[in-house]
This record gives sequence, C-alpha cells and structure tokens, in this order.
Amino acid sequence: MKFIFLGPPGAGKGTLAAKVALSFNIPHISTGEIFRTAIKAKTPLGLKVQEIIDAGSLVSDDITIELVKDRLTKDDAKNGFILDGFPRTIVQAESLATFCNIDSVVNFDIADEGVVERLSGRRVCKNCGQNFHVTFMPPKTESKCDACGGELYIRDDDKIDAIKHRLDVYRKQTAPLIDFYRNKNLLTDIDARPATEIILGEFESKFSK
Repeated sequence: MKFIFLGPPGAGKGTLAAKVALSFNIPHISTGEIFRTAIKAKTPLGLKVQEIIDAGSLVSDDITIELVKDRLTKDDAKNGFILDGFPRTIVQAESLATFCNIDSVVNFDIADEGVVERLSGRRVCKNCGQNFHVTFMPPKTESKCDACGGELYIRDDDKIDAIKHRLDVYRKQTAPLIDFYRNKNLLTDIDARPATEIILGEFESKFSK
C-alpha cells in the first residue's frame, strides 16, 4: 500500500507512521529523512539542500519533489510506503500524481484545541530527552525526570504562540489537501484523539494487510 499521512502538528502522525511501517513492512518516509539521507550521501541535490539549510532558507518545491521522486525508486519502497510531511501543498500533490499512484490518504483528525492541549503540556528532560505530559503522563516529581532526575523544560515550539503559528501554517498550506484528496475518493478520516494503540487498531481494521 502506498499511503500519505495528513494531520496537524501534534496529531501523532510520526508515531503512528513508525508503528504502521513495522506492521505493514513498508518504509516510513518523511521529508526530513529524505533531506538527511541526500545530505549524508553528498548527492548533487543533497549538496544543494545543505547549502539552502545552511543559509536558513526553505527547500524549494522543485528540489523537494525531485528528492521524493528519487526516494520512491529505492528497493524498499517497491511494495509500498508511508509519505509523512509530503505533499504539503496542492502544487506538490499535483506533481506527485505525475510519477506515483497513491492508494490511500489518511487524515488524522484532531481539533486545534486538542493539539494545543497535547503539545503545550509536553515536558522534555534536558538531560536524557525523555518526554512527559502534565496531564497524560506526568512525572512522579514535578519538573523532574523519572529516569535520570534531570530538569524538565518546555520546548520553544511547544509554547502556545508557537503552536498557534504552526497550526495557522498547517491550515493555510496543507489542510486544503484534505478536500483535494477527498474529491479523488482517496481520503480516509481517522480520529487522532484516542491512545496510539486504539488508533493503530482502527487503522489496521480499515486497511487489512
């Protein structure tokens, strides 16, 4: 199966993609992974990406599309894959359709209020990187890591203003893909609010291997 995963930041796409990749024995392909692989391999496109990132700029659609196109030709993607973080725009989606037929687009649906609650409550250990949540998985001692005793902090991108900005960008740039793929009868909605294992069970019930 060739999947695209859609959903706002905080919907849990990455966590679900990793589990589905194992269950379905297909690669989880994110744009970040594609960029890192190209840079590490020092391909011509990889060197271009490195220059762009070093300059603090965004990688253009043309380069991103070429990197995705190349990644999907690899042996591990022959039996399917999960695209996470691509396409981000209608332009990218239309380009993808010229070289790849997607089987299903999964929209992990969660309201903005749920995203804010989920992300703003996250706490990370400065020492070991362990994640906690003030509501869903609180530490035994406030502001202290259970694993190593390190100090817990709020990441800059988990602060309320940053979350709202990320959601605004998502709603403007990427959310239009929901209707784009719904109109092509490729979209399946899955409630992203429950625990990961419940969502995974629903996913597997909809997409039998």
